[in-house]
Formats: sequence, C-alpha cells, structure tokens
Amino acid sequence: MLTLYGMSTPNVQKVMIMLEETGLAHRLQRVDVWKSENYTPEFTRLNPVRKVPVLVDDEGPDGGPFTVFESGAILIYLAEKTGQFLPRAGNARYAVMQWLMVQMSGVGPMFGQYTHYKYYAPPGNAYSESRYKTQVTRFFEAMDMRLAEADYLGGEYSIADMAVFPWTRDRNAKWGGNWEQQFPNVWRWHARVKARPAVQRMVAACDRMVAEDAVSIKNASEDVKDRFLGRGAFAAP
Repeated sequence: MLTLYGMSTPNVQKVMIMLEETGLAHRLQRVDVWKSENYTPEFTRLNPVRKVPVLVDDEGPDGGPFTVFESGAILIYLAEKTGQFLPRAGNARYAVMQWLMVQMSGVGPMFGQYTHYKYYAPPGNAYSESRYKTQVTRFFEAMDMRLAEADYLGGEYSIADMAVFPWTRDRNAKWGGNWEQQFPNVWRWHARVKARPAVQRMVAACDRMVAEDAVSIKNASEDVKDRFLGRGAFAAP
C-alpha cells in the first residue's frame, strides 16, 4: 500500500494524477499546513523540509517500507516502480526528463512566487509581482512553442504533463487574463490532459480537499499563517 501525505496544492495534485493513472492501491493522508501539521515531529521524520507531498511505500525497492519526498522525485519513483509514463532509455526518456525539470525548477517556483506576491504580500511589492508575472509568461511561451510541434511536452503523455498540468489548471479564473488566446497550443494541451479519466478523478478528489483547506485557512491564526509563509516572527533575521 502507498500512502500519500498532502493537501490540495499543485505539487500534490501531480502525484495524485500519477497514482490514478497507474491504478496503484493508495490512500491519501491529508496534512493541514494551516494547523502546522507539517511541523509535527512525526511529519518532520518523513520529510525534514516539512513540505508536502510525501509518499510512503510499504513495499519499497528493497522489499521494506520506503519514504520519498519532493514531487518530481516521487513521479520518477512511481514511473520506475510501474514502468509507466517515463521511457526507460534513449531520446524519449530525456525529452520527458527535461520538461519535468522545467516544471520543477521553473514553472513551480515562478508560478508559486507570482501567486504569493499577488495574494499574500503586503502593499509595495509591485516590482516583485511584475517580475514573477513576466517569468510566468516566459514559461507559457516556451511551452506553447513546444506544444506547437507535439501533443504532449515529452512527445507522448508522461509524468512531465502530470507535473505541469496542476500549475496551469484554472489559471485564468485565479489570475485573470486571456492565456487561451495568447497560448493556444497550451490551451489545447490543457484540455487534452483534463479530459483524461484519471485526471478527472484527481480533480474531483482535490476539489473536496480545496473545501477543507478553505475552512482551515479561514480559521488559521496569524501566527500559523506567518509560520507557513515565513514572515513576521518566523522570517530569518
């Protein structure tokens, strides 16, 4: 049995898609970061970085339990465990890997920082918001160029698409704008991925967690919010 520790964030969603696509038996253990559950000793033993997602496999590579953290590492782990959604060798493998790394090093951090400065930063951060919006646009442009020549980022549907999809999901509604007109190839790819039954199952499960997370955010103390966001008393001196 696999246990996925997480909540409704994009990095958790990508692993949820992979678990649905592969059909591996698993359970989801919600970690409420708005109650600082990621700072408990028990969770810290699973991931010293204190972030979700974390995957615990009761039947790891050596036959015993094994814990994997970092969403990209989890996707590679599951791909190699099942032999699915990541070619074993050659050009096809590295085509997938490079786009997975684009998500890990670029799309996730830039999209996340833009979200932070747009919704959580105090007034006076116009430069930061503009900078990260520019970076978001740059990655959309790169993906649009790639998807003009291929149906999926790695060529065939893969963990690269699973990694990127949650970060592009509902961005118009959340950020405003008209990226389906600006980046039509990304929009067609997004619709293609969203139509997959496994992705639809992820969206349904995630939406239930979104409702729970919304209640937790509303009820979170300012101290907990500061700790999660690394500000106030929790900012580095």
